[in-house]
Amino acid sequence: MKEIAIYGDYIQLDQFLKKLDYISSGGETGAFLASHTILLNGTKVHEKRKKIRKGDTLSIDGTEFRMTGE
Repeated sequence: MKEIAIYGDYIQLDQFLKKLDYISSGGETGAFLASHTILLNGTKVHEKRKKIRKGDTLSIDGTEFRMTGE
């Protein structure tokens, strides 16, 4: 599991995907969601701007990321 530091209260899913270079622009988020398995704390994500908070675990095609604070 990889730990990712987020600043502020949350990061939106589209911003997170851009931060990790999964997508190059927010317009690609919908296509990415349709073709990949993304789980937030074990629940499938369908929302482009889903808020990811400190302590959450995000899984992208089986690769897990845990959000940590500053």
